[in-house]
Amino acid sequence: MGSIFQEIKKLGEIPSYSKHDRLVQGIINAIDEKIVTQEEMLPTVNTMMKELGFSRETIIRGYKELIERGIVVSKNRQGYFVGAGSTDRIMNVALLMYNLDTFEEQFYRNFRHEIGPNISLNTYFHHGDIEIFETILSQIKGKYGMYVIAPIPHPKTKELLETIPRNKLLVFDRYEPLDGAFNHITQEFANSSYQIFSKLAPRIRDFGEFIFYHSPASLDPKEIVGSFKKFLKDFNINGRIEKEYIPGTVEKGKVYFTLDNFALWQIMRDCLSKKFEPGKDLGVLSSNDEPAKEITGITTFSADFAEMGVLAGRAVLKKQDIQLTVPMLLFTRATL
Repeated sequence: MGSIFQEIKKLGEIPSYSKHDRLVQGIINAIDEKIVTQEEMLPTVNTMMKELGFSRETIIRGYKELIERGIVVSKNRQGYFVGAGSTDRIMNVALLMYNLDTFEEQFYRNFRHEIGPNISLNTYFHHGDIEIFETILSQIKGKYGMYVIAPIPHPKTKELLETIPRNKLLVFDRYEPLDGAFNHITQEFANSSYQIFSKLAPRIRDFGEFIFYHSPASLDPKEIVGSFKKFLKDFNINGRIEKEYIPGTVEKGKVYFTLDNFALWQIMRDCLSKKFEPGKDLGVLSSNDEPAKEITGITTFSADFAEMGVLAGRAVLKKQDIQLTVPMLLFTRATL
């Protein structure tokens, strides 16, 4: 029985876990690790109180939750026993995304299709807000068999993700450097964007200036800023970074690059009103490919979000270990 207590005590290292969380998750971990098996008796309430220093109310409440989840059964006057229920709740998946932009919808649709109709999927959106991110995680913690999460680049993110058992976590989209091995299907921005710029260098040279619209306050990958500056220097390209695109300021002889779809469509609208031909009078480059950009002939570079959704769905469905950095693809079209 001592090993069960060790599993519970280990979770004391996670600041965001309450005593209740540690008790429930510690017992689940002990079952997952085969420390205790089906129908085996669990420590009594009094033994738990003595070994852990938790209150009687905390122990009883923790056992009650495990009973409700079918993981533990209570036998009258005999005590608590490991039940026949599954601890991983793989039939219940939480998907935490930024929002539902078109390219992210490609991930969602393929992920949903891949896991099939028999798995319950609840989708949440944090919109890049760390307070919303933290609130959602606190509300859903311990309630799902799998957590598929797009993290926010923020100092608190690592600590929050560390509270989720590794066998129940799949990180997608942006990479977050957690301690040790963990499952992820993520992008790499620094080297990938530099390689894309390098491939486009001959076309960019056809124009007088390369302008990148990037706001420091945005959630756009900041690694691309460094790659852009390095590219300008290494290839002796005239260019600059601006915080935002001002409507109506589009000019001939420039290459306009933005990660912001709102700014992109404003640039294209201004080209139309001024009768500028993208690809001839000026260049336009975007990221995160989607059908609208393909149809309108906009050159983009992007991870394959549809394929990411397929791979994530398979990993969840088959409980596969996966550590994958997806390649960045260049789609050369009429605008550059």
